[in-house]
Amino acid sequence: MLDIAGRRGYLAGMLTFLSAILVSTASLSFPAGEDSVPVVTYSRDIAPILQQHCQGCHRPGEIAPMSLLTFDEVKPWARAIRKAIKTGEMPPWKADPQFGKFKNDVSLSKGEVATILSWIDGGAPEGDGKDLPKPRKFIKGWNIGVPDAVFSMQEEYEVPAKGTVPYKYFVVPTGFKEDRWVTAAEVRPGAKEVVHHVIIFISEPGSKGVRSSISFTNLLCGTAPGEGPDVFPPGSAKLIKAGSKLIFQCHYTPNGKKVRDRSRVGFKFAKGPVRKVYTRTALNSWFRIPPRDGNHKVTSKYVFRQDSWLFSLMAHMHLRGKSFRYDLYLPGGEKRTLLNIPSWDFNWQTHYQLEKPISIPAGSRVECTAYFDNSARNKANPDPDRTVRWGDQTWEEMMIGYLNYVRQDEDPINPPEIEAQK
Repeated sequence: MLDIAGRRGYLAGMLTFLSAILVSTASLSFPAGEDSVPVVTYSRDIAPILQQHCQGCHRPGEIAPMSLLTFDEVKPWARAIRKAIKTGEMPPWKADPQFGKFKNDVSLSKGEVATILSWIDGGAPEGDGKDLPKPRKFIKGWNIGVPDAVFSMQEEYEVPAKGTVPYKYFVVPTGFKEDRWVTAAEVRPGAKEVVHHVIIFISEPGSKGVRSSISFTNLLCGTAPGEGPDVFPPGSAKLIKAGSKLIFQCHYTPNGKKVRDRSRVGFKFAKGPVRKVYTRTALNSWFRIPPRDGNHKVTSKYVFRQDSWLFSLMAHMHLRGKSFRYDLYLPGGEKRTLLNIPSWDFNWQTHYQLEKPISIPAGSRVECTAYFDNSARNKANPDPDRTVRWGDQTWEEMMIGYLNYVRQDEDPINPPEIEAQK
């Protein structure tokens, strides 16, 4: 006979044993039947997820290294996909979900992650082709659809195999006889392998040379690692005045062989009244990051002078960037975190498009807080023994918080060419 302690131990052991049986039984895979859970298949369950979250980049001609448009393309990458989503590497979305909702959020829900993992762990079956959703329609070469106008650098530029290339500037006339309102813009590098960024500035009639036009107030659009097209909310657009020129600011990073680049930009134009989009910055160019400092803080701010609607945010740092946060302070003192990027990734510099524009009263300020890791623990750090300051090149640093908004005191504008189209 067991004593009381022995009985308790026996019962505890049996409970543990029975629990283990239940857990193992729950994990077993049964053939699909009337009362069983259907097997997760590519056609019915996985293809819709990939369409929504992945295919924008994972298709021919885009930035991803492989296409994920079909089962035959996806199946060989199943294990790599499993690792990427478990580590959070893919899809690339760096915003802290605690703060803000964004309409371009490509992150997977917990349910979607579970579905993909179940599919892969179950052998990645194809399923019935009849269950496939209709394929997404893409315009080859563009994410904004067929552009209304395309402008290219007038000549190719040969990027040397080695060395440091200072920023290059290329002036492109628009030939616009009337003001044009840009609702979407997409920059397409000609040689993606060596183009770090291309920023398009507007040089208005009467401007005094290229340098006078290189200002964030004249910024039209751009592309950087991981950045997609500039698409403005319905009823808003950026203005290119008649007779303006475009200035392509190109940052090249040689990769060991000579490459020729001829980047281009495509525009979609407004078809009705719009409000003017403003791009402003919370910028700090006076920082000094000491050698081996793993948590150096840099701040900046922007004060709104007019009642505005804020609709997107973008942070910019280089290889020592660690985190970046936007905080809104209302005139009454209320604080609200708009965006937090707790783990900065130089390769994914995303425009975070707010799900709904935020009303910003005049006198409000946005404060940006960035942290930099100049220590040897930062594997991307070019030189932890160096004091780092502001600079154009990737091994130097920047601290910029971009803000895109429209003013509430400005009525929608009806451009002359739109009147003519009616």
